[in-house]
Amino acid sequence: MRIVVLGATGNVGTAVLRRLHAAPGVTDVVGVSRHGPERSGAPYDGVQWHRLDVADKECVAPLAEVLRGADAVIHLVWLIRPNRDRAVMHRTNVDGLVHVLDAVALAGVPHVVYPSSLGAYAPGPKDRPVDESWPLGGVETSHYNVQKAETETILDRFEAAHPQVLVTRLRPGFLFQAAAGPEIHDYFFGPLVPRWLVARLRLPVLPFPERFRFQVLHTDDVADALWRVIDQRAGGAFNVAAEPVVGPDGLARVLGARRVLPVPPALVRAVVALAYRLRLQPTDPGWIDLAEAVPVMDTTRIREVTGWSETVSSLDAIRELLDAAGGPEGLGNAEHRARSPLV
Repeated sequence: MRIVVLGATGNVGTAVLRRLHAAPGVTDVVGVSRHGPERSGAPYDGVQWHRLDVADKECVAPLAEVLRGADAVIHLVWLIRPNRDRAVMHRTNVDGLVHVLDAVALAGVPHVVYPSSLGAYAPGPKDRPVDESWPLGGVETSHYNVQKAETETILDRFEAAHPQVLVTRLRPGFLFQAAAGPEIHDYFFGPLVPRWLVARLRLPVLPFPERFRFQVLHTDDVADALWRVIDQRAGGAFNVAAEPVVGPDGLARVLGARRVLPVPPALVRAVVALAYRLRLQPTDPGWIDLAEAVPVMDTTRIREVTGWSETVSSLDAIRELLDAAGGPEGLGNAEHRARSPLV
């Protein structure tokens, strides 16, 4: 089986390479990225590398040549910054998907796998899980939500025009692994909070909005889900997340806090918006709106259809990330430093 991974040097891409190397029946792993890996060794060894930028509309023909003969393509490319330049992100995230799908059609690839996100969903409940039929979009202040919903609409159109191609979309929760700790810290905190402080963070009291309940997944576990849908040719949408759902009490346990101090989401948003406006940290307030809005996902379908289950709990994945956030290297890849910690 020949698998092509677009965005193979990022948070999810590196985990996917590890999983494909261990997968029976995978004979060829092809990696595509703008720059390729900056170092040798695992998980990059044994991968056939091609350097292409999917944001460039001229990439379609050469990408089709790379894809020709592939059994499946996993499209992981996603820019999360510069979030002050939405046009740049749109060219990679949205236009880039169009270019990839055009290449897929030209090459005759039979299966496309696209990791969307929990962040694609419209506002929903926090007290009960929703399945994959929950509507998408609606958080207009979040560029992530808007662009993820737009890409899913593009996939809908592609499926209708190319019924011979199996399309699978995973909608994972927030994706963490130790190697991505420094990069994720730099995106969400920047220089405002030193890396060493995050790694050693233990709070006696955790100020946290009660409504902020979200889902987390170790990157290795989403990589396993991606392999399973390819191996079993499972199409459609799949919610993917580990237990338990993370709320104030669970996060307090991870951080060693003895109690939670409820704070209004509006106050958190105002603080983040001010720090963003003053360029003290790079996280725009749309991420706060997204965290408050997204529903809790029901992951029954991925478990029943593919037999998938997590190997790392959500709380352990967070602890692993925080413990690694103080490291100097991380994934050690300039391309990844501009890509999403979620995808």
